[in-house]
Amino acid sequence: MASSANDCSKASTSANKNPAPVDSTNVATNASAAPSPSPRQNNLQRIQQRKQQVYNWQSAKKILKLAIYSACQSDGCKCTGWKAPLSPNKSPRVDVATQLANFPDPCRNCTHILGNHVSHLKALPEEEINRLLGMVVDVENIFMSMHTEQDADTKKVYYFLFDLLRQSIVNLRKPKVEGPLGHPPFEQPSIAKAILNFVYYKFADKPQVEWQMMHDLAKMFLHCLNHWNFETPSTKKADASTEEDASEMTAYTTNYTRWLIFCQVPAFCDSLPHFETALVFGRTLLCAVFRTVRRQLMERCRSDRDKMPPEKRDLVLTHFPKFLALVEEEIYSDSSPIWDPEYRPAPPRHLQSSEKGVRRPGEFEKLTAPTNEKNNFSTVNISLGMGKKLKLDPSLADDSQKETSESKNRSDRVSGADSKSRKSDPLCGPEIIGDPTEEEVVEINAKINNLKQNCGLEAVFADNGPRDELPKIEEARGMIELQLVGNSLSQPVSQDTMMWLIGLQNLFSYQLPKMPKHYITRLVFDPKQKTLALIKHGRPIGGICFRMFPEQGFSEIVFCAVSSNEQVKGYGTHLMNHLKDYHIQINIHHFLTFADAYAIGYFKKQGFSKDIKLNRAVYQDLIKDYDGATLMHCQLNPKIVYTEFTSVIRKQREIIKYIIESRNSQAQQVYPGLTCFKEGVRPIPVESIPGIQETGWRPAARMTRVNRMTEECSDPDTLAKNFSIILNTIKNHDFAWPFLEPVKTEIAADYYDHIKYPMDLGTMTKRLKAGYYVTRRLFIADMTRIFSNCRQYNKPDTQYYTWGNTLEKYFQTKMKEMGLWDK
Repeated sequence: MASSANDCSKASTSANKNPAPVDSTNVATNASAAPSPSPRQNNLQRIQQRKQQVYNWQSAKKILKLAIYSACQSDGCKCTGWKAPLSPNKSPRVDVATQLANFPDPCRNCTHILGNHVSHLKALPEEEINRLLGMVVDVENIFMSMHTEQDADTKKVYYFLFDLLRQSIVNLRKPKVEGPLGHPPFEQPSIAKAILNFVYYKFADKPQVEWQMMHDLAKMFLHCLNHWNFETPSTKKADASTEEDASEMTAYTTNYTRWLIFCQVPAFCDSLPHFETALVFGRTLLCAVFRTVRRQLMERCRSDRDKMPPEKRDLVLTHFPKFLALVEEEIYSDSSPIWDPEYRPAPPRHLQSSEKGVRRPGEFEKLTAPTNEKNNFSTVNISLGMGKKLKLDPSLADDSQKETSESKNRSDRVSGADSKSRKSDPLCGPEIIGDPTEEEVVEINAKINNLKQNCGLEAVFADNGPRDELPKIEEARGMIELQLVGNSLSQPVSQDTMMWLIGLQNLFSYQLPKMPKHYITRLVFDPKQKTLALIKHGRPIGGICFRMFPEQGFSEIVFCAVSSNEQVKGYGTHLMNHLKDYHIQINIHHFLTFADAYAIGYFKKQGFSKDIKLNRAVYQDLIKDYDGATLMHCQLNPKIVYTEFTSVIRKQREIIKYIIESRNSQAQQVYPGLTCFKEGVRPIPVESIPGIQETGWRPAARMTRVNRMTEECSDPDTLAKNFSIILNTIKNHDFAWPFLEPVKTEIAADYYDHIKYPMDLGTMTKRLKAGYYVTRRLFIADMTRIFSNCRQYNKPDTQYYTWGNTLEKYFQTKMKEMGLWDK
């Protein structure tokens, strides 16, 4: 035990004497190559090896080890730990587990036998015993560090953590730091966010090569900062050239204490929650340490220049100093935007469209709703870069504002909350773990386009286009247009609008012969109803008549028809997609309609279902009921632009196909062919094929009636609530600690060389909060990825492999209890 404790004390106390522990070779190679193990990594490995040795002890020896940290269970006894009787031949530093101690041996303090101190431990499962033993190893490491530490302030922190862990062992609970120091993150934006803001702010307009180099330098700097040992407050005060302001020194002392408790000590005591320095601290700490860190870092790099690979020497010695100089200007500037929490940097130039107003293939179109009015027209622009507009008749302006005012107010409240969530949305930006980055998608898309151009097969064997492709082309060429029209009692109705309404009345009457004509006329000209009309050659050839209920959050589709000679051209799909996008703009996310036998097929293609996910109390007595018709419901996803949905899905399918083919070509293991069929065996289960389990494949889910109801009839809020319960239960499991956050390269340097798509419970928590898990298949897929990655990286005889399998079975059990598991 002494050896591992000494290793930790060296790693922690050397920081206070010589605060520049980052190996320059590590700095030079961090951006692109795996560094050689540093002394810090070796110390961490020794600690983990020591813990593994303790975990492999026999049960009796484990109990004996815990006895000295376990309170006596005898009635009225206040002894907090068994102590061996003093013996002149025994050193007090000898490990109690190696002594000839027995359960009947008396305690030096309370005289009760050792068995009374551990009687409550025998019923605990082995994983809980191992967790307590891990805390014991951490306690002894901190104890050794505390006795070798020279700085008084640091020694106090060590003692605080030493006492916290001891109390946690005695009370059989997980250690939790509470008090006036607060809890991470301590400042917003974080250092990592500010540095990335700096890269975007300064280099977004630079060529891709220069931008990528600066981005790598930023990651290198953040890596150094996360592994830096900061000087103690007393050393900083003594080395200060001028008298530090009292408030600044107080702030630094507080941040230094936070850094020790949440970042430094947990790096070698994993019983404590660990946080990255750059993610939980902000401007105050960086401004306090930057100049010192910069000077010592460059001194170390220059002194170790001969250890660096030649290809990295120029990067570190030439470009890194310039990078740090530019960073210094910004972090100390009061006018710099990098510290602004609301700052939203533009993407780099090489990721932007080459021509303004032109979308990249497969990109969602952007919807805007300008408030200006020209020529008495209010327009809702749906920008495709081709001048497409959905026009709202001026006679609807006032009525529309009245009917949608509550919807917009609700939208403002929702968007206010959404804007906060989007700032840290784990579904956006480069922080997503397990999915291709934006740069990779752009690169793959370019390769796919090049392959198509080089093959030249598109013109001969063209793919079947989406149903709405032709209408989109016609709209871009001005051959058709979309008009949102309706009658009004408060505004004069233009002649064009009246003619279109009459045309729509005739269209609906002709296409819906079973519907009374006077009834159609009354609804079409009802000021409460609106119609999205498709105009071609100046007359309506299709339309969707609907009524909005903004307060209830849904719209009823009353009539939907396309002229018989214009059908099977995609106009119906085009109309519905525009109607969906319009409703998303005004924050109405549900459609209801009564469809007759001839219309059910159309509405199913548009995403409608007979399973109504909207509460009946919301629409009861508000919508019209029709004999012989079926009520259908469609829930809109505000993250989708429906007019571009099919194009994006096709592009995504091409990208996924390309990724699969690329991975297949990189397969590292080949299994021999199946010989069982030659021996007369007929069909075999897919899971029996060698290697199939290692790919992450699982049998297809079989939907039971109960689960189908849960999956299809539960609204997203109910699913999210169930997922949250299950996820929190998994995170609280004793074996969940290795999977709570992404694997650190300090512990497993080659992990990301083997695992290309990692996943962890922390990332799943962020995705759940962001509303990513709209179906249980997505939730199960991410959870399964955690366990399959664990089996892929770890050998079957390791603890991690066993923990992963146990946790997976526990997850499946909880899913079955919630009625969300079919397998």
